[in-house]
Amino acid sequence: MITHRMSYRTLALLVSVAWPAGAQQPSTDSPYKVIKSARVGGEGGTDYIFADVAGRRLYIPRGGARAVAATDSTPAKAAIPGRITVFDLETIAPLGEIPGTGGNGVAVDPKSGHGFSSSKPVSMFDTRGLSLIKTIDVGEKTQPDGIVFDAFNQRVYVFSHPTKDAIVIDAKDGTVLGNIDLGGVPEQAVPDGKGLLYVVMQDPMGSVTVVDVKTMKATAHYPLGDHGGCNGLALDAKNHVLFAACARAGGATPQPAPTMVILSSDDGKILANLPLAGGSDGAAFNPATMEAFSSHGNGTLTVIREKSPTNFEVEENLSTMNGARTLTLDTNTNRIFTMSVERGPAPPPPAGGGRGGQAPAIPGSFTIVVVGKPTSSP
Repeated sequence: MITHRMSYRTLALLVSVAWPAGAQQPSTDSPYKVIKSARVGGEGGTDYIFADVAGRRLYIPRGGARAVAATDSTPAKAAIPGRITVFDLETIAPLGEIPGTGGNGVAVDPKSGHGFSSSKPVSMFDTRGLSLIKTIDVGEKTQPDGIVFDAFNQRVYVFSHPTKDAIVIDAKDGTVLGNIDLGGVPEQAVPDGKGLLYVVMQDPMGSVTVVDVKTMKATAHYPLGDHGGCNGLALDAKNHVLFAACARAGGATPQPAPTMVILSSDDGKILANLPLAGGSDGAAFNPATMEAFSSHGNGTLTVIREKSPTNFEVEENLSTMNGARTLTLDTNTNRIFTMSVERGPAPPPPAGGGRGGQAPAIPGSFTIVVVGKPTSSP
């Protein structure tokens, strides 16, 4: 796991579910289910998962690990290099790895066949041959995190927490075109395909920043009320509706339950606040079904239905896999993909008090989870 991402997220994912009084409860209907769990194995931390819908591939960057010397009770462990693992989007069969990459997330330009990972330096790779083309220096202070491709101008946007900006890269040749000051700690972003980019902020007092990609300038900041720690963002581009998945509020005691803040992408007007089943780390919207999805570290996924551009309801909360906190959507099949590992017993808390460490991952247990309607099972 990339440690700089944990400041808000560790707190967010530990938030317990508590439905506020009067909140819209999910229906008893359960149209979505886990239709496949593929235990693909492989070691190394993960962050984002990305479905290349056009290329029919699933990309998962894996973190590297240093070699560990043997002890009296444990064998030595070899170093694990960072890389991007690639799977068939239809079958989850492994297609190969791209060595010398890794990072947090992946974005792909279908037209040029170039892929990019939010690593440091940023990696540019060939999606056809699954080979590294080059690395791109994005500055010493930058820490690449989220990443998104915008077909409007064939550019890739890489988001950095400490510098609170987006690095803009030409997807055709990997040239760095400049930086966009976002005014906050950026997380997930979505383009509208017409020249605007929306970026959700992870700050304690949450907001969404609107970017004009033609001028490479932020043009508006939409506050999200008392909701902050937002990690997921999705967009209904046709109806101009944003879904911001937030997990904590600035300064409030006790902390409120995780919330999907639904707002107008035109002016930031809040349209609804709906409860989520856990601390979110990813969101997506499917225009074919008019549903938004939010994945959570406690192993749940919330489905929100857009009944109209001003009327929304929690349709379903379902179980996925503990730790499955990020997601991606295949709009061809209407399937959602998430991922996690199985973990052993947690270590005891330290003798002086405080919280114990995270339970160790069970080797070879890394699993890709596919969610969909049973009739769409692969």
